[in-house]
Amino acid sequence: MSGYDTTAVARVLVGVSGSLGSVTALRRATALARRLGAELWTVLAWEPPGGDPAARRSPAGGLAVEEWQRLARQRLIAVLEEIFGGDGPGVPIHAVVVRGPPGPALVATADREDDVLVVGAGRRGLHRAFSGRVSRHCLAHAVCPVLAVPPSPLQSQLLSVHRRNTWHLRMDLRRL
Repeated sequence: MSGYDTTAVARVLVGVSGSLGSVTALRRATALARRLGAELWTVLAWEPPGGDPAARRSPAGGLAVEEWQRLARQRLIAVLEEIFGGDGPGVPIHAVVVRGPPGPALVATADREDDVLVVGAGRRGLHRAFSGRVSRHCLAHAVCPVLAVPPSPLQSQLLSVHRRNTWHLRMDLRRL
């Protein structure tokens, strides 16, 4: 026997950061968990500012780490409340905060073969070379199936508006 627990409840895990890509992945993961009758595990990975070496050098490193952990937990709760409101997702949910880089943290949390890991697939276009590292890591290292959710169609429109605002360009309001 391989140590595989057949009595375990099915889990759909999703990386959540608050970005538009992670919100799109969260919505897809919620729908998948409902369809499968699975638990929804939302995972927010965090790292100390400046990395672990900076946290170890600080004289009050332990207190700072506890505060960063608390802030990460608050961020995850705020994102979940913003997305689901007071009604919740309609499936059992577990909010998990993990210290570490997002890709390895998600792969370590989704450690069962019957898990399904849902991640945002990153951006399209010019930014593609510098984004999607988390999804690529998960696809390469996870022991379970990974669903890489493409960006929301709204993301390109939001980036366009952001560029126009940055460059102070006029916007044609008739097209909105």
